[in-house]
Amino acid sequence: MTLRTKCITEPIESDDGLRISVMSRHTLSNGITPDPRITKQTYDMWLPELAPSPKLVGDYYKRGLPWDEYCITYNEQLNDKRKIILMRNLGNIALENNITLMCIEPYEDGKILLCHRRLLANRIQEINSDISTYIR
Repeated sequence: MTLRTKCITEPIESDDGLRISVMSRHTLSNGITPDPRITKQTYDMWLPELAPSPKLVGDYYKRGLPWDEYCITYNEQLNDKRKIILMRNLGNIALENNITLMCIEPYEDGKILLCHRRLLANRIQEINSDISTYIR
């Protein structure tokens, strides 16, 4: 089976399998107003624990933290024991079923995705190398 990633606003596809939001919140950029594109029908499970911390998101989007530094900090955040257990469990599920990790960042064909869902998928695959990934 496959561990996939995609934007949460993309259409639901039959091979998405278990659709997991890994966003800290489902709001517009103001952080308060619910995003009308994201409803409970958009995802099957929500794991905000695997999202980057609000401070890290703010440092990147509002204060211009370079992407390389963002990656280092987010990967450090994923070293938390509870997050490692969650990633291991997701990896085990992905051995039997498709899983799609989703956040709000759009996919742009031909560009390297600057998004935490790609980093998260890579970490899950590091934990279980038998998983194939499809990143977008």
